[in-house]
Amino acid sequence: MPGYLPRHDGNSPLVPALVAVHNDMMRIAIVDESAMRAAVIQEGLAAIGECEIFVVTERRGLVARIGEIAPDIVLMDLGNPSRDVLEEYFAVSRVLDRPIAMFVDESDEESIAASVDAGVSAYVVDGLAPHRIRPLLDLAVRRFNAFARLQADLADAQSQLAQRDAIDKAKRILMDSRGLSEPQAYAELRKAAMNQSKRIADIAEAVVTAHKLMGGE
Repeated sequence: MPGYLPRHDGNSPLVPALVAVHNDMMRIAIVDESAMRAAVIQEGLAAIGECEIFVVTERRGLVARIGEIAPDIVLMDLGNPSRDVLEEYFAVSRVLDRPIAMFVDESDEESIAASVDAGVSAYVVDGLAPHRIRPLLDLAVRRFNAFARLQADLADAQSQLAQRDAIDKAKRILMDSRGLSEPQAYAELRKAAMNQSKRIADIAEAVVTAHKLMGGE
């Protein structure tokens, strides 16, 4: 996934404009079956400056096409889509690990809730106007980055819990099989980790795995 870094444009406060770490040029994909509506978004993006804009007008093969473009952000203008079309775009949103701003002419509470579940960073109802594009783009990036941080924190917490659980299981195995106290069992795990230049959690997982292979519970 590309990095998302703040950039100063010289005229406004620091905004979370997307910049791919491998390129100073921001890549923006506009998904719109109407070239006329896409032109409105392009007009709103004109003030940003250093960006490459790609307009995609076909729904068929959309995920593959966006994969080829590798954009830093995706702007979807759907007009007044049917429920089936909206669900189709939500399905696309779920597999794109990118900030997504979606524009619709009108909506309901169910669709708004579904947009959140689909990972849409900004779901904008009746808001397609050139002067609103940039602030909405910034909003999408802020929300995407905030959600990404939450996911990273959750994954880290889950990893730490899993490691702690493995260490506790390994200590119990050593305590039961070798008659060690809990501090002694932990000391054995730590010694093995130091000798093998591995983490204690890695040694613990190996002990648990070996115990299961030997028929242990």
